[in-house]
Amino acid sequence: ATATKIHYQGSEDDFIVFVDSAEDYQKWLDDKSTALANVVSSFQVFVTHKHGAQGPFDTASKGSLEAEFGSEDEEVAIKKILEEGTLQESQMGERNGSRNDADGAMV
Repeated sequence: ATATKIHYQGSEDDFIVFVDSAEDYQKWLDDKSTALANVVSSFQVFVTHKHGAQGPFDTASKGSLEAEFGSEDEEVAIKKILEEGTLQESQMGERNGSRNDADGAMV
């Protein structure tokens, strides 16, 4: 599976928004009348605590949104991140670990 995200480097933190696909994101950039619900995976903004597009993703607090975007409204922040951020796609690895616990210990 491919994870598609938009990275925005703010003055105090790095912000991430996940989008459904690069194609939908590009369509939105060309035509802002497209509903955001058709572009973003969820209406959540994440911060990486200055680790760029990598690192731990924590939900952005209302205070950090207010400080960076001038509003606590996540939709305002998402629009700015989509407009000024950079698209990044990465392949997600396969799930590791036990696939069928009923098989018992494998030697």
